[in-house]
Amino acid sequence: MEYTELIFSISPKNPFTEILTAELAEIGFESFVETNEGLKAYISSADFSNHKLISIYLLKSTEVKILWSKNVIEKQNWNEVWEKNFTPVIIGEELLIRAPFHEKNNNVKYEIVIEPKMSFGTGHHDTTYLMAQQLMKLNVKDKKVLDMGCGTGVLAILAFKIGSDKICAIDIDDWAIENTIENFQKNKVMNIDVEKGDAKLLAGRSFHVILANINKNVLLNDMHIYEKSLEFGGELLLSGFFETDTNELANEGISCGLQLKEKKVRNNWALLHMVKK
Repeated sequence: MEYTELIFSISPKNPFTEILTAELAEIGFESFVETNEGLKAYISSADFSNHKLISIYLLKSTEVKILWSKNVIEKQNWNEVWEKNFTPVIIGEELLIRAPFHEKNNNVKYEIVIEPKMSFGTGHHDTTYLMAQQLMKLNVKDKKVLDMGCGTGVLAILAFKIGSDKICAIDIDDWAIENTIENFQKNKVMNIDVEKGDAKLLAGRSFHVILANINKNVLLNDMHIYEKSLEFGGELLLSGFFETDTNELANEGISCGLQLKEKKVRNNWALLHMVKK
């Protein structure tokens, strides 16, 4: 699968970089890197729509000057970029997420080795950071865990390392599935099912913990499925959206019969922790 990279020059940068990021996330962009000039944004080439892009309000606004260019990112080029820029991430002083070419760190409780490739989820993005941080607070021993939209498989790997031996990882992207399986092997993870598909795969299945770090529109659409798939007393961790979206998502969860337990925010990105009572 090819990815499309859009490079934006934004003047003035603040607050328009954050606004543009939110608008791009709404039309399916998966990850973002802030630059000195503005922003780089990434989306599967199959999902890229020039029509949707030019319809974004900020690109037509007279309040800000935005110039942009487009590149197609091939697999090998993406990996070269990661190897140049991917630095280890420490979360909560307990978890280290690193690439295979980084040195081990024996001063942390958990260590995960990730070969990021095209998949989302290295710990650098605030949403992955929030999800990993919150997951480490849960007791997952002897519990069934679902990593929905698994990306690199990093959250499924973490669930395994903190005690779960009944884990399912699902993603719609062939590359994510390939990358997840590779990362499971690197981290000696066992007893995890990896499946390609979407929330339709959850029909008739149940989990004690569901992790969904996707995007707002998918979460809103699939909330009722997550609720049906949760055991009573089960916990749902949601991220992939901005703090401004939390009320809408929390209200949707509540309307499906869930209760809001906690909300966390990091650099304007948010996490909701919901439970099924």
